Amino acid sequence: MAEAVGPFKGLHSKEYQGHKKKVHSVAWNCTGTKLASGSVDQTARVWHIEPHGHGKVKDIELKGHSDSVDQLCWDPKHADLIATASGDKTVRLWDARSGKCTQQVELSGENINITFKPDGTHIAVGNRDDELTILDVRKFKPIHKRKFSYEVNEIAWDTTGEIFFLTTGNGTVEVLSYPSLKALHTLVAHTAGCYCIAIDPLGRYFAVGSADALVSLWDMSEMLCGRTFTKLEWPVRTVSFNHTGEYIASASEDLFIDISNVQTGRTVHQIPCRAAMNSVEWNPKCNLLAYAGDDKNKYQADEGVFRVIGFDSA
Repeated sequence: MAEAVGPFKGLHSKEYQGHKKKVHSVAWNCTGTKLASGSVDQTARVWHIEPHGHGKVKDIELKGHSDSVDQLCWDPKHADLIATASGDKTVRLWDARSGKCTQQVELSGENINITFKPDGTHIAVGNRDDELTILDVRKFKPIHKRKFSYEVNEIAWDTTGEIFFLTTGNGTVEVLSYPSLKALHTLVAHTAGCYCIAIDPLGRYFAVGSADALVSLWDMSEMLCGRTFTKLEWPVRTVSFNHTGEYIASASEDLFIDISNVQTGRTVHQIPCRAAMNSVEWNPKCNLLAYAGDDKNKYQADEGVFRVIGFDSA
């Protein structure tokens, strides 16, 4: 832990309360000024967060879903547009300034994963039935659907939008060309299911978190595994690169979030947590890390909180 002096020593975290049930997903907008949270309480919330942690935090509620908001993602080109995926079979697009739903579409199953193409033109949605739907954002209609014969977990585009990744329950990462969705590679990544994937913002690497408790780091150009991160002991639920691509955060049912140096593989910091984590996400402009999990109060009821760490004063 000698490296922990670096950028993570003595930093403070803040807790954000508003949801009535646990938070499944946290995501920052493209300018790093707003954070959205999606919850089992059927709402999403948008929080305006100052990088130095001063000032009262205002939040706006996005209401309309009739089931859990499992994942959400911001338009990479527009700081106030956000998409939510819900178990109610709908995907909704919201204006974060007004809190109004501007578009919605009903798909065929319970939606659990969602991601924007880097140019903001398409959204990919995965559901519990291992079906992938591509939405045209402007028309907000499906332009492509594909059902897979294996368990599909988190999905992602690379930084160019020309490669599309699926993590699978077989321990593989399926690499497809986009927009054809033709298979390019099947990467045998892990000995158990692959649950989550993160793309290095500089486009050099991607990282995969697995049920085997490992995080693997892959070279984007070679499609080869360069190293694994081994600190966690439980299935890896969530993984994220920081804005410079120097650090990677990963979390699970272990009661800490691991932050490791991407190049050396060494842990530089561990953030203690009180419960299993569902989502960790670095701010795209600075070293603020949002994290949300299964926190409960002393009566064993969901707390509905998330935290952000990285403020220089409490």
